[in-house]
Amino acid sequence: MQITDPSARLGVAWLRLGFRPFFLAAGGFGVVGMLVWFLSYQLQRAFPFAGLPPVTWHAHEMIFGYSMAVIAGFLLTAVFNWTGRHTVRGVPLLLMFFFWLAARLLLVAGEPAYLLAAAGFDLLFAIMLVVGLAIPIVRTRKWGNLFIVLKIGLLLGSNLVFYMGVTGKLEQGVYWGLYSGLYLILALILTLSRRVLPFFIERGVGYPLELRNSKLVDISSLFLFLSLWIMDMLWPNGLGVGILAALLSVLHLWRLIGWYSRGIWSKPLLWVLYIAYAALISGFILKALVYFAGLSPYFAVHAFSVGAIGMMTLGMMARVTLGHTGRNVFEPPSQLVWIFALLLIAFVVRVFVPMLVSQHYELWIGISQWAWILAFSGFFLLYLPMLVRPRVDGQDG
Repeated sequence: MQITDPSARLGVAWLRLGFRPFFLAAGGFGVVGMLVWFLSYQLQRAFPFAGLPPVTWHAHEMIFGYSMAVIAGFLLTAVFNWTGRHTVRGVPLLLMFFFWLAARLLLVAGEPAYLLAAAGFDLLFAIMLVVGLAIPIVRTRKWGNLFIVLKIGLLLGSNLVFYMGVTGKLEQGVYWGLYSGLYLILALILTLSRRVLPFFIERGVGYPLELRNSKLVDISSLFLFLSLWIMDMLWPNGLGVGILAALLSVLHLWRLIGWYSRGIWSKPLLWVLYIAYAALISGFILKALVYFAGLSPYFAVHAFSVGAIGMMTLGMMARVTLGHTGRNVFEPPSQLVWIFALLLIAFVVRVFVPMLVSQHYELWIGISQWAWILAFSGFFLLYLPMLVRPRVDGQDG
C-alpha cells in the first residue's frame, strides 16, 4: 500500500485526508441507514439484507457500518497529526472507501447469495484501515499509539466472528461479534475522551482552567471495562455484569464531575461531547439494572449507541471537520445547536421515555428514528461543502 501519494495535493479535495470521505459516508449513512430501518421496522417494508434478519442488519450496520466509518475518518486524520506522516490518501483512500461502501450496499440490497461478498469487502476495508494506521506509527516509532490500532484489529476480529455466526460457522458468533464490536467502540470512546475532552474544555470555555486525569481512574477503568466485556460474553447480563457495570458508572461519573465547568453550556461543541459521556455512564447504570431490576437490556444498548456513540461521533465529526478544513472551531455554525438538540431528543425518547410510558413503545421509537434522521440530514447538508472543497486557508489536507 502506498501511504504517501504525491499527486494527492493536486487531486480532488475529498481524497486528501481520511476524515473527508468517511465523515461524508457516516453522515450520509446516518440518514439512509436509519431511514431503511424506519421503513423496515415501522412500515414492515421488505429489504433483502443479504439474508440477515432486519434487527441483526440494523445492529451490525450501526456498529460496523456507521461507527467504523467515523472511526476510520477520525483515526486516519489523528494518526497523521500524531506522527506527522500521511496516512492513506488519493487512490488508496478511494479504494478503502469503495470497500466500505460496497459492503453497505450488498448488505442492504443484496440477496443471501451476496453475503460472503459483503463480508469480504467489509473485512478488506478493516484490514486496509489497520495497515494504513500501523505503517506511519511504526515508521515514526510512536509505539504508544499501537494500542489504538490493536483495538481496530479487535474490531476486525469481532466482525469476522459475526460473519462466522451468520453463516453457521460459530454458534454464538452473532452475539459475540455484535457485543464485542459495541464494547470495543465504547473502549475507543473512553480512550479518546480521556485524551481530548479535558483539553477541549480547557481550550474552549474562554477562561483559565486546568483539568487533570487520575492514573488510578485510568487503570481501574481499563481493568473493570475489560472484565465487563469478558463477563458479558460468557455470562450475559448476570450478577458479575451487573456489579461491574455499577462500578464503572460510579468511576466514570467521578471522572465526568472532575471535568465539569459551567462554561461548556454556551459551547455546543463542548456540551454535546459532555452529554455523550454522561449518556455512556447512563448506559452502565441501565446495564446494571438489567440484573438488579429486571430492566430490558435494550435500554442500555441504546444508551450506549444512540446516546454515547451517536452524540460523541457527531460532535467529533463536527469539530474535526472545522479544524482540518482551516475553520475556527471556537466559532462553529449556529445550526449545530439544533442538530445536536435533535440527537439529544433521539436519545432521550429512545431510552428514557419508553421506560416511563411503555404503552406507546413503537411511537417513541419512530420519533427517535426521525429525530436521528433530521439531525444527520442537517449535519450532512451543512458539512458537505466543507468536506468536498479544499481548505479555506489554502493548506493541504
